[in-house]
Amino acid sequence: MRQYAETGLVAIDLANTWDEYLDDPERLPDVPALRRFCTELGVPGFSDRRTGSVSAADLDEVRAVRSRLRQVLDGDPAQRARALARWADEAPMRAVVAESAGTPVLRLAAPSAASLGQRLTVRAVTELLDLAASGDWERVRLCAASPCQDAFVDRSRPGRRQFCSTRCANRAHAAASRARHR
Repeated sequence: MRQYAETGLVAIDLANTWDEYLDDPERLPDVPALRRFCTELGVPGFSDRRTGSVSAADLDEVRAVRSRLRQVLDGDPAQRARALARWADEAPMRAVVAESAGTPVLRLAAPSAASLGQRLTVRAVTELLDLAASGDWERVRLCAASPCQDAFVDRSRPGRRQFCSTRCANRAHAAASRARHR
């Protein structure tokens, strides 16, 4: 059973490892949970690391990456673009030319000795830039149902989705209905 790979995007799924609806909102409580997260999402460079090589320091660093990611995702698209540019400026990454079906493609990569947090940072920045390039930047949102703050990409045709899930939509609509009937 998958616990973390809900969207398949490390950027979104990492941001959503904090869930206000849970009694303990931390979904990355320990090193084994971090290992499961990396395995499920196929974090580059993780599969070739020896078992047990993920440490408590890696967990702290990944949580810091998550905080920074949530800051980037907060706000309107223009604010997010500036926040992403600042984050990318600070991240240890390099440009590499890869081949895709015989065509050269420019990709971002972490340095070979990068830590797990640094690799996740580069992957998150890359995925967010890919979302922007595909025209979905304005469709990246945080859930409108309080206290939920899950990130999602609105793939609906009209592009007006406000909630990350039917769970949040149902709760928000039920609360609004109760408020109208008081």
